[in-house]
Amino acid sequence: MRIRTCGWNLSLVSIAVLALIGAGCGSSGSSGGGTTTSPPVELPPDPVDPGPDPVDPPVDGCDVEFSGTFDAIQQTIFERHGCTAQACHGSAASGGLDLSRDAAHANLLEVDSTGSSFPRIKPGDNDRSYLWLKLAAKTTPDAVSVAGSPMPVGETTLSPDELMLLRTWIKAGAPAEGTVLDTEELIDGCLPPIEPVIIRPLDPPAPGEGLQLVMPEYPLEAGSEREICFAQYYDLTDTVPAEFQNPAGTHFRIVGSDLRQDPQSHHLILYGLQAESPAAFEAFLCAGGEKHGEPCEATDLDACGDGACASRPIDAVACIGVGERGGAGRDQLMVAQQSNEVQELPPGVFAEIPLKGYWLWNSHAFNLTTQSTMMHARLNYTYATDQSLPVTRVFDPSNIFGQSTPPYGSETICQPLTFPRGTRLFNLISHTHKRGKRFWVEMPDGTEIYETLVYNDPTNQYYDPPLAFDAADPAERTITYCAYYENGLLADGSMDPASVKRRSNTPDNAAGTCSPVACTAGNVGGACSGPNDHAECDSSPGAGDGECDACVLGGGVSTEDEMFLLIGAYFVE
Repeated sequence: MRIRTCGWNLSLVSIAVLALIGAGCGSSGSSGGGTTTSPPVELPPDPVDPGPDPVDPPVDGCDVEFSGTFDAIQQTIFERHGCTAQACHGSAASGGLDLSRDAAHANLLEVDSTGSSFPRIKPGDNDRSYLWLKLAAKTTPDAVSVAGSPMPVGETTLSPDELMLLRTWIKAGAPAEGTVLDTEELIDGCLPPIEPVIIRPLDPPAPGEGLQLVMPEYPLEAGSEREICFAQYYDLTDTVPAEFQNPAGTHFRIVGSDLRQDPQSHHLILYGLQAESPAAFEAFLCAGGEKHGEPCEATDLDACGDGACASRPIDAVACIGVGERGGAGRDQLMVAQQSNEVQELPPGVFAEIPLKGYWLWNSHAFNLTTQSTMMHARLNYTYATDQSLPVTRVFDPSNIFGQSTPPYGSETICQPLTFPRGTRLFNLISHTHKRGKRFWVEMPDGTEIYETLVYNDPTNQYYDPPLAFDAADPAERTITYCAYYENGLLADGSMDPASVKRRSNTPDNAAGTCSPVACTAGNVGGACSGPNDHAECDSSPGAGDGECDACVLGGGVSTEDEMFLLIGAYFVE
């Protein structure tokens, strides 16, 4: 069985690509394999050293300041490791790749690699960025493999922090300018304040091969977190060729999708509704374009010019309560746990998408910067040429809000899931929030088949061949999935008031307002009763240093609360 992952669980990644970006780079600028010796010559005496040039004092204790994350990558990775030497990816442009300062970004972003199916950099997706794979194969040779020589060649190797710097930048859309969240801690220097990133738009599929959906843009204010829902009418009846429609002419069939969103996204769910009316939603307004904000007729596909007509975004968890049916009977067309995600179906397996009706866009995003922005997403569907078996989605919300983790404590939640006989499971992915430290899945015999340790970048795992569930006994067709949560604990098990769930940090859109039951200052960990019971937390009577703010960790919408979801896909033979 081959397990293929599209996440950061490198211990399960094995990628063999048949062609190279170009010759690897080392710390030496020599292009030959031997050495040459020149006859000695008499050199003139060195000039008198006038001393070092005056330099400005470092700002805020910074010895090195970079103009942005890519500038840091250029200097600390490409230049420091010799990749811009003339004989390598400098003026010689080995393998057709010039990494010199003025040319590197344009030569990397979505530029085809020589003989490889992957581009050099695919915005948002390091697993399909050939440059990253080449470098990762040198730093983590037991985890990532490529055909030919990993990069850089020679003695030099990227450090784990340098590799993570490159990966984090790619996951954030690989911007040419600006600071990407969580990259300053990976460099020896300083960066400007982080800014929202508008990702490079995804190119649509070629005509006759698929189509692209464009999510109507919506505002994301500075320092905010939102989970919103809005509707958009569509009609693709005359767009999709007849050979990709089902016999009834109500759906079209796809074999995969490619989602690209701004990196502020936490998740995106797309629902389809065929029997709604505009009256079921908030007022429809133009989103984007020259008519932005103007009222529009929901079913008039040309009403907003180069913008889109959509209902006013409202705060809603998974679009619950939005529309006439309030969540019942809707088709779940796509669930993405990452900002950018490729979903693939096995040969012959297809999914169906309604040809017309209403999209329900459910977007959860957060903006940790001081600048407001607009959220963007594009979704490419690839038509299914082989239509043998329908796909079934795994989406089990039965215990989504089952957490009850005490302050400064931990908790493990497990849930069984039984598959139909004949199931062929080919994909799993998990969903928790930031206090979900580990998520795993076990087969009936206890064999672990899935694990992820990063809540906001969960392993997107594919199984080839798919896992078979053919036993007559349902117990032998039942998997168990679990999540482990920590609420205010450090690695050594001691209490951490900075990471415990706090009433003061819980946003207003949480599913439930927490009532503090433990102290976060003074007598840390002691019991208290409510947000005003600070005196109970004093280190000694009357000390005035107490704070009652720690809550039980429960389920909810924001990343200060928790979720417990297993997502995936299978087909039945």
